Amino acid sequence: MRFDFFRRPGSKGDVAVDELVAPMAQGTPEPSPESVLLEEAEANGYVTYALQVDAQMRVQGMRFAWRDASGNADTSAQCKALIECISKHLNPAKGWRLGRLTVFLDVTVDALFLNELQALPPENVVLCMGMDDLAEGDTRSMLLFLREQGFGFMLRAAEALPQDPELLEIITHFDVGSGDPALIAAVREGEPMGRAPIQLIATRMNGWDDFETCAAHRVDVLVDGRQPPPPVKEVGELQPESLLIVRLMQSLKRNENVRSIEAALKRDAALTYRLLRHINSPAIGVGVEITSLRHAVSMLGYQPLFRWLSLLLATSNRTSSHFMMKRAIMRGRFVELMGQGMLPASDSDNLFVVGMFSLIDQLLGVPMQEVLNKVQLTESVQQAILSRKGVYAPFLSLVEACESDSGDAPRLAEALFVSASQVNAAHLSAMVWSQEASAVEVG
Repeated sequence: MRFDFFRRPGSKGDVAVDELVAPMAQGTPEPSPESVLLEEAEANGYVTYALQVDAQMRVQGMRFAWRDASGNADTSAQCKALIECISKHLNPAKGWRLGRLTVFLDVTVDALFLNELQALPPENVVLCMGMDDLAEGDTRSMLLFLREQGFGFMLRAAEALPQDPELLEIITHFDVGSGDPALIAAVREGEPMGRAPIQLIATRMNGWDDFETCAAHRVDVLVDGRQPPPPVKEVGELQPESLLIVRLMQSLKRNENVRSIEAALKRDAALTYRLLRHINSPAIGVGVEITSLRHAVSMLGYQPLFRWLSLLLATSNRTSSHFMMKRAIMRGRFVELMGQGMLPASDSDNLFVVGMFSLIDQLLGVPMQEVLNKVQLTESVQQAILSRKGVYAPFLSLVEACESDSGDAPRLAEALFVSASQVNAAHLSAMVWSQEASAVEVG
């Protein structure tokens, strides 16, 4: 359902009759100033994200933002570009593609009236706005309508809940900054009775000490790529399940007989189950159920099987944080997608492994060189991971720039002759793929 009847007078959706007739009479219509600004924003903008992490470090949602490479894009145009990008890649005609994850979007007042925004699944979307925008009188009816449809609203950059009872009913989430305990307590004391609690979100974590404080107060945290990884427990050596996966990967590298590989895998029934579940997941989409390792090899071949074992290895440490596993899976797929069309198809699995293994030391608690010595990856893969050199390195560097929002993404994308829209498509597709890969669920 579209809510065009809520459009504000003079908003981008209102066009006077003479503005329509004149261009038609002259032939090809001149692009409107708004469409020019939107095209510029789309051509120069990159999607960035932060992961919503709960006290158990499980991913509950994502906050998306639009970063303009030119430095002078119109704010409203950037907001519209982000929403159109999200709608295109995450909410196509076949439906929402991020499952139960919550999506946080910083929006302007004008964005509330966009059909693309209104078409998103309300139960999955939280609109983030400041007090000035929320309190604007002309938008109150629209805010109430969107809230009635199920959209959430997060009040950002505020020092207290609003006193207006009607506005207070709209707010479902509250930005508590870095998680100041005094602010957390004040917001909870000011919550209205008889309704669902307002969810508190720390959006500006300064370090992992802030995370511990937030976890103790049952406050979720937004973690972006600029934040260094959480402290990892050094285990000294690979755990038994990880060792078995490494041995299987070594067997594949040596092109050993399928029967010997299958025999080794059968020593761990849980690992066999996880591998077959991965192979039968929608992320692969082979179209038939695979019931044995021998069947998997005949359907996929050794190299794709090696790729899936690398994903199992990355999720084999049960003490590793869930959100780091998710980040590694997204990175692996992102690197792979960026290399498609530029490198031979045979490099696809290597690209995935480069992305995944670039975080493997953080996932396993084992030094990177030790893991690489055991897995025996190709020289080109190791070059990319250890020194960011070689044929795969530019793709990994681009992904890291997008994650960290360092400002280097435009330069790195240009060096690979890819557009911002291609990078954004790969980025969001990787997020969808990570949802479909069952490793996140069982890791």
